[in-house]
Amino acid sequence: MPILFRKALRIGPLRLNFTPKGFSSWGLKIGRFSWNSRTRAYRYDLPGPFSWRSKGKRG
Repeated sequence: MPILFRKALRIGPLRLNFTPKGFSSWGLKIGRFSWNSRTRAYRYDLPGPFSWRSKGKRG
């Protein structure tokens, strides 16, 4: 199992993601809703351990 490096910097609802090569992506989380810039997918947290996720549009 390889060891991976990931770092996330949170500034309010904004989240900046970094890898060893530098800046990777940014995301936004407001309440139960979140969105990721790289995959352009969004997720909505449901009660309990469940969540709903869109497929995203990568191009």
